[in-house]
Amino acid sequence: MMNDKQLYDLTNTESPKDVLDEVQIILNMISPDFDLAPVTRAFDTIVRLYEGKYPGFKACNTEYHDLRHTIETFLAMARLLHGAQLNGEGFAEPHITLGLAAALFHDAGYIQEKHDKEGTGAKYTVHHEHRSAHLLERFGSEFGLSEEEVAMGRMMILGTDINIDLSTLTFPSDQVQLLCQMLTASDLMAQMADRSYLEKLLFLYHEFKEANVSGYESEIDFLKKTVAFYQLVEKRLETILDKADRFMTSHFVSRWNIHSNLYEEAMERQKNYLQQILNIPDSDPREQLRRGGIVEKVREKYKKSD
Repeated sequence: MMNDKQLYDLTNTESPKDVLDEVQIILNMISPDFDLAPVTRAFDTIVRLYEGKYPGFKACNTEYHDLRHTIETFLAMARLLHGAQLNGEGFAEPHITLGLAAALFHDAGYIQEKHDKEGTGAKYTVHHEHRSAHLLERFGSEFGLSEEEVAMGRMMILGTDINIDLSTLTFPSDQVQLLCQMLTASDLMAQMADRSYLEKLLFLYHEFKEANVSGYESEIDFLKKTVAFYQLVEKRLETILDKADRFMTSHFVSRWNIHSNLYEEAMERQKNYLQQILNIPDSDPREQLRRGGIVEKVREKYKKSD
């Protein structure tokens, strides 16, 4: 039986301030003496970067990989870190700060520099993890990361590539490997548990199209192939990521007295609804996607239904 509370009831993830406030509460639950300043500086840096307020950079112009997804990943990572601590995984404070910084920068590679006049940041889809890791290296010292920590953070970000085999990466410790697995799990859960995930897939299709990612004929074809993507993610969480999402329920019990993994429940609802609308005979599944006026925004932006 599913819990009557849902993720969106807990924190308004459309508000960066609300997300940061919640993460600070979680960090204080991990340790009342936790130094919040480096995390806050990293958060402020990424918000400025995405909003185009950082010298030399444009505002984020990818509508799937946007600031909201970034801060939702940041929040999911904080929740997992808390759950891990409750389960006896004693991460040192610098490792927690590093994991959260990596979450904030994991998709920063989509952001264009001012001199980049061609297209949008979506063109960097295939190699955005490397660009993101470079930006962590560029900005990490501003919120206190050492060269060694930046190197570990780079590895965590590179590990979020859905196509990478984590066994090909040489981690300096089991804890850093676990942090990488947790970050990747947070990235996947944050996007796929979003209430507007199915609608936002239409934006993702067009990001892929700009990046010349092959294998998708249209928006509808993209929706159909997302069913198989759910299976891929479930397998990845189970195997390569070593069930890194397993800590989430402990967090929800401690923070909210909710005895379930709300991310898993939200993902299951989305998957079931997607299968349901794809099974309606002779119909356009996009007509059943009504949240946030996103379908209309996609049609206006791209001037036609693909």
